Amino acid sequence: PVFLIQTSEMLQKICMRNLVRKYCRELTAERKVQLQQKVVTSAVFSGKKEGYLESLSQPFLETRLKVNDLNPKVLQLISGENIKYVTPVIKYDRNGFKARERLLVLTQSSAYVVEMAKIKQKIEYSTLKGISTSNLRDGIVVIHVPEDKQQKGDVILQCEHIFETVTKLCILANKQSLVKVVKGSLRFRVGSGKEGTMVFTVGPEPQVFKDKTGQLTVV
Repeated sequence: PVFLIQTSEMLQKICMRNLVRKYCRELTAERKVQLQQKVVTSAVFSGKKEGYLESLSQPFLETRLKVNDLNPKVLQLISGENIKYVTPVIKYDRNGFKARERLLVLTQSSAYVVEMAKIKQKIEYSTLKGISTSNLRDGIVVIHVPEDKQQKGDVILQCEHIFETVTKLCILANKQSLVKVVKGSLRFRVGSGKEGTMVFTVGPEPQVFKDKTGQLTVV
């Protein structure tokens, strides 16, 4: 009878609402933050970057390094700012593309590229022009900065946990709409009005090198 079909549909909706209500009430604060971050990751990378599906089952860590792991001089230089996330990265020089071990420190208001006891570059989120990464499985991310005397140029980083790092950065900076997943190549600012090109390609093994044309090639 029609009234039984209608009753069944109503009961299914009520049951589903109760299940959702129960699930939400049992969520811990930590789990809720995880889900909120994963929603942002989905909006930025789903269907755009290879490796995204494999990342779904990997929970994001609050930070990859603790505040106590930072050099005391660095902590003193950024005192007063709330450190939210720290992760080891490889930074590539804008000229010559030499690889250098660095730390990426994200606070409530700025991103810092740190070398041991030195702050090599500070990027205030309010001045951030964009965040770029490729559609392939590499961990390259380019942080685009404004062209002014305070900035040396865009920052080229390689991150082991690319989805986590970019998600943390765009949430803290509130710049989710500025994240671009590019195919083939991208342009970055070297400084003094100059630009460089980064080329993304597929090969038998991952590598990053300066090719014969002077471009940075990411395999």
